[in-house]
Amino acid sequence: MKKLLLLLLPLSIFAQSFMLSNIPLPKTYIQNLDPYECDEDCMQDYLDNDMIFSFLSHADKKLENKELDEMRVLSTSIFNLGSYTNSGQLKIALLLPYKKIGKYASSTTNTAFAYLITRSHPFMLKSYKIESESTEDIQTALEQIQTDGFEYIIAPFTREGAQNIVSLDPMLNVYFPTINKKDVNSTSPYLTFGAIDRDAQSNLLLKEAVSPLIIFSDKSRTGKYLARHQAAEFKNPTLDTSSSEYSQEMSVYPTKSKYKQNKKVIKYFLSRRVTNLEPYLKENDKIIDGSFFINTPIIKTGMVVSQLTLYDVNATNVLSTQINYDPLLLSMTQYIDRKDMIVANSITQQNNVLIETNSLLGNDIVYDWINYTTTIGVDYFYSILTGEDREYQTQIQENQMVYKIELLRPSYSKFVKFTRN
Repeated sequence: MKKLLLLLLPLSIFAQSFMLSNIPLPKTYIQNLDPYECDEDCMQDYLDNDMIFSFLSHADKKLENKELDEMRVLSTSIFNLGSYTNSGQLKIALLLPYKKIGKYASSTTNTAFAYLITRSHPFMLKSYKIESESTEDIQTALEQIQTDGFEYIIAPFTREGAQNIVSLDPMLNVYFPTINKKDVNSTSPYLTFGAIDRDAQSNLLLKEAVSPLIIFSDKSRTGKYLARHQAAEFKNPTLDTSSSEYSQEMSVYPTKSKYKQNKKVIKYFLSRRVTNLEPYLKENDKIIDGSFFINTPIIKTGMVVSQLTLYDVNATNVLSTQINYDPLLLSMTQYIDRKDMIVANSITQQNNVLIETNSLLGNDIVYDWINYTTTIGVDYFYSILTGEDREYQTQIQENQMVYKIELLRPSYSKFVKFTRN
């Protein structure tokens, strides 16, 4: 495996260039001249003896053995192997409002490229950059995309931009890795939404909360929305437990009227410049033994949890959604600061080949949820265009990807499954 990964290093040189030339790279074809069949043991023996091409001559289709199939996919990508099929070129466009989405203009492109180079189909991946998410800019870009023969589009947009596409109602297949369907008003069968459901994550986390609930949020639109939702859900919880297997198996509600009794919520909104939480935490009798819900980016979250310890708040637990499922949490905080923390995560299915390929392109699909949901979208389009099975079995309900939710605890060196004591 290590030898093969070293061979992938030259790919990083071309990480940003997906249409270098109209002349396609030559394909390598391996002909099987072996008169005997080769089972899994036989193919493993070829690999153990570094007879990679003998292995590949027999591994001409998906293998049941997961490890052998990973080697097949990696080798197919490394050696640019062709298949004996006459299928046409797979075409996917990326619509990128680069001024709005910043680094994700390149990382989502890398994510889509990383997925496609691990497949045996020829493909064209083309980026269309737009200055803004205005209806006019989007309309012009969509017309050009259609003229160029693309029908499937990955669009990492903000909510405003996604709603503008909804209003245009294009007859093109558009996937939004950054938008959940509940955030826009869409009935189009052509638009698919891939963002995780932070409401569902919040609802699941709140089942671990006790009163008083102290909510720390930033002043962003998302932070304010989550604070409102979490306060309302805590005081008047829904009975919908369909969001994850965990909630079905582990959660038991008291009667609704009983559950609402004596529920107190305190909300604090932190500006970017705030670094000292003494006015909120020191000798504040209102927050003793409460649950803290943190809706801030990772750096601010590290500051909050460390000061909970500094001011001896004695929190029952600390809760957070996907925003703080980040390895930085493990390195920038002490274990004593995070020992009672619970983090919701929807990045629950991993593919080693795609993880390694993304890593070589400077990409992360293990912790970065936008890169992960982009991968889900490209896999979904790839399955539609080729008829092959999806690599990721994420359910789709009414054009929205529905992810399982797991609750994790940031332990000493990694995130581990949360279990009640």
